[in-house]
Amino acid sequence: MTARTVQRGEGDLVTVIGLEVHVQLETETKIFCGCPTEPADEPNENVCPVCLGLPGALPVLNEGAVESAVRIGKAIDATIPEETRFHRKNYYYPDLPKNFQITQYDEPICADGELEITVEGDRRTVTIERAHLEEDPGSLQHVGGGGGIDSAEYTLVDYNRAGVPLMEIVTAPDFRSPAEVRAFLAELTEVLEYLGVFDAERDGSLRVDANLSMIPGEEIEGDATEIGTDALEAANRTEVKNISSHRGAEKALAYEETRQKNAIERGRAIEQETRHWDESRGITVSMRSKEEEKDYRYFEEADLPPLRVADWKEEISIPELPSARRERFQGEYGLSEEAASKLTSRKEVADFYEDVAREYDPDLAATWVADELLGELNYRGTEITAVEDRLAEVRRLIALVADEEITAKNAKEVVLRGMLDDGDDPETIVSREDLGKTDEGEVQRAVEEAIEDNPEAVADVEGGDDGAINFLVGQVMGKTGGSADPGEVNRLLRAEIEG
Repeated sequence: MTARTVQRGEGDLVTVIGLEVHVQLETETKIFCGCPTEPADEPNENVCPVCLGLPGALPVLNEGAVESAVRIGKAIDATIPEETRFHRKNYYYPDLPKNFQITQYDEPICADGELEITVEGDRRTVTIERAHLEEDPGSLQHVGGGGGIDSAEYTLVDYNRAGVPLMEIVTAPDFRSPAEVRAFLAELTEVLEYLGVFDAERDGSLRVDANLSMIPGEEIEGDATEIGTDALEAANRTEVKNISSHRGAEKALAYEETRQKNAIERGRAIEQETRHWDESRGITVSMRSKEEEKDYRYFEEADLPPLRVADWKEEISIPELPSARRERFQGEYGLSEEAASKLTSRKEVADFYEDVAREYDPDLAATWVADELLGELNYRGTEITAVEDRLAEVRRLIALVADEEITAKNAKEVVLRGMLDDGDDPETIVSREDLGKTDEGEVQRAVEEAIEDNPEAVADVEGGDDGAINFLVGQVMGKTGGSADPGEVNRLLRAEIEG
């Protein structure tokens, strides 16, 4: 990461975190067979002899998964070798029907990459040591006893997920706080969605294993980002598994950070182990002692030949990524960093904003897309993908505001909310609620009536009370059904009162 100073005194502990991020790739079929990757209605429905590991069944590599891996490699500026190969990682677990996982070991498809993140206004670069292809295991459902892995009465196995293509992205131990981890996962998710290789809304599409150590400050020389190999190897670390969200990662690691600090302060040793994040209880629980690399007995996968990817590197292109788009939005449309970040957080949002901003005022477009539309969707707990087939209607609503056919207040509070609540189009709501622009004569008459009906407020305005003018504006807006422009009403009221 970029250098930064971490203040610490003698005896202070420095948090060191590295991640293994497992990303399900968006392909129609599994990585080594033709079974669909779409969620099934019933357990163990999308399975075949290959993904069940039955004797004699042979894997065939999914070309789409390799293309996605190359796109990811380009996006993180990784080295993509001329040739790569697959290995068998051997271990027994109920959700792994073959008793081994087809993965990549010492010849990954991507290595030595990086991803820039922003934390509290500071830009930092996280090193990505490797990213490799592998198959997903099945999934376990713990039943009874509260449903926890350590308390369930029994466990059911569903092999529908077995064989779904995974990209495992392994970072260097570059993180010094759970907040940095959350920022990294958010940026990584944005990049993957822009590449079109990942669906964040699919259940279990991103899962995180995090390794956390607490290292005494006196063992670190200079900047706390540069921790030597000896200090890292000497520190016992815990691996926290079963993290499935950005927020969950921050919470799990904050808990584990506190747990280890408390143990060290009480003179207890930190066990090198794998721990399970129990989200319902907000704690980590011990699962098993942590395996070492030698325990997996890696060897080459005999049923898959080496994979030549040399030509693919030149043929496969990637789109403009979120970071580049944020910078362009600030320069081209004059947006603030905050607005640009909000508008580029989802590709669908950025595409829609840019479509509107090319025709209307960019600031108006930013307000309506980032604040009004996304604000209403967030309030309802809905993503923009849920209304992507109605964005043309939202665009027409923005046009009504830009052309001053309706007020911004009515557009937001009546039309937009009515569109989302009832499914009506903007024109129907404007007509039904009689929200069309009020003619100048009607507004003038409403101004005169408000002044005549509220002499005390008029006197307050003449005495310099700005609050009173707002009261009168409200009276006029009520008389016109909210269809008058508040700014114009304010001007007319002052003109009448001041004579």
